[in-house]
Amino acid sequence: MQNPVAGYIDHEPCNSFGEYSRLIALFRNVDNSLPFEGNVVNVYTSGISMLRALLGELQKATRHIHMEVYIFENDAIGRMVRDALIERVRAGVEVRLLYDDVGCWHVSRHFFEDMRNEGIDARAFLKVRFPRFTNKVNYRNHRKLIIIDGQVGFIGGMNVAERYIRGGSWGEWRDTHLMLKGEAVYGLQTVFLTDWYLVDRTLITSAKYFPKIDNQGVAKIQIVTGEPIGPWKEIMQGLVMAITGAKHYFYIQTPYFLPTEPVLTAMQTAALAGVDVRLMLPYRADSYLTQLGSFSYLSDILRAGIKVYFYKRGFLHSKLMVSDDMFSTVGSTNMDFRSFEHNFEVNAFIYDTEVALQMREVFLQDQRDCKQIFLRTWSARPWYHKVAESIVRLLSPLL
Repeated sequence: MQNPVAGYIDHEPCNSFGEYSRLIALFRNVDNSLPFEGNVVNVYTSGISMLRALLGELQKATRHIHMEVYIFENDAIGRMVRDALIERVRAGVEVRLLYDDVGCWHVSRHFFEDMRNEGIDARAFLKVRFPRFTNKVNYRNHRKLIIIDGQVGFIGGMNVAERYIRGGSWGEWRDTHLMLKGEAVYGLQTVFLTDWYLVDRTLITSAKYFPKIDNQGVAKIQIVTGEPIGPWKEIMQGLVMAITGAKHYFYIQTPYFLPTEPVLTAMQTAALAGVDVRLMLPYRADSYLTQLGSFSYLSDILRAGIKVYFYKRGFLHSKLMVSDDMFSTVGSTNMDFRSFEHNFEVNAFIYDTEVALQMREVFLQDQRDCKQIFLRTWSARPWYHKVAESIVRLLSPLL
């Protein structure tokens, strides 16, 4: 079950990745992640544009829909997506839904029970007894995946909730999500079916979930997972290699910055070697303690020459990285201990110039809504801020 796609797809090894061949090999060795060619990537940077695309693709579904999210709210957007799924079930489409038990702890169980009564096979991921008191419990499924008819896939940072459309009290909710068409969807399907087996103990290995897909574009993609089990930290190790391998620039967007030591060292080393490393964080985060912990690392990276930007237009929830006009990645993984070591995560690693240039433009456009932070002014902040940040930093692996 490690790789359901292998039984149905005559997949020839892809050797045309040039300087990223070692990164490809790493992911194949530690995560069984196959590289797929012939994909097209659509990038969404607002909740409304992603929702429109999603609803449009759901309406086209004729065979099966697989959805895996951390949060599925019982609000206007959640009910809209729910109703779209119910409509497809009534039309004879198989619908399976995985939602995280902690991520949805405050959502009424009747909401999901109503889905089940309509024919949606909805399952909670790793149920906990007292979710109200364990909202930071480890081993949560933070992945956001949607696969439609095995031919169209969505991946990124957006869950199913109204705040991704309306934003928060201090501005818009800025996120990044992708729609993939091409053989990379096989990778998304593999992730979902493996997670489904973990929860339901049902081994789904039918060839109908891996239909033949003709080339849709030219992008080369790997779907890479990270989980708290096994000997390797797949996504973290890949990012370390990608950062240290950058030659010209490496741009990072993340809502939380609580890096492990290897990631922090890789960023500093790249910057000290002359690579233009930029980090974009939200000016105001949704978690005060997490933001304090993030702030505690900024002096260290500013001294190495890394440029730091605070996004002020709203809350930056985007998990986007782009490098050297050739490499980019978007997914559910934050730059923090929890994502690297404790959560189930998934990212699309894309090796394509056109997509990288588009991602670069997204970053630079967001940079216009940012305030840059400089070491001199950052070091001059009040001493009690520094003390609070240092205390929280001690707890950063638990945040």
